[in-house]
Amino acid sequence: MTDDATTVHQSQAVDVPSARLGPAVPWPAPGAALAGDPHAAEVEVVDDGRVAIGVWECTPGTYRSTKQGYSEFMHVVAGEATITGDDGTVHEVRPGVAVYLPDGWSGVWEIRQTVRKSYVAIITGS
Repeated sequence: MTDDATTVHQSQAVDVPSARLGPAVPWPAPGAALAGDPHAAEVEVVDDGRVAIGVWECTPGTYRSTKQGYSEFMHVVAGEATITGDDGTVHEVRPGVAVYLPDGWSGVWEIRQTVRKSYVAIITGS
């Protein structure tokens, strides 16, 4: 790794289950939910323009999601949801489950109990 302005030069830690998040906002956007009234909040621990790492939480509801320009690895620490890809792949998530969604993935999240996850988003630029 080169030493430039986007390099993180110190270690970071966050207690994912109790991390203080920013204000909750309608998710994915006001009026865009397929069912329910999901609201999401997050805190980014690191964002160097190539990788974003943080904690994200969303209340129950159903919505479409697309990974465009980035891939995401997530580890769920609370809640229950079903993530169904447009290709038919189904992931049942609950505490302890980790999921990788590649750039270009799209599908539907159905959150039954508020989900909290840590995430690593890798910016691909596509």
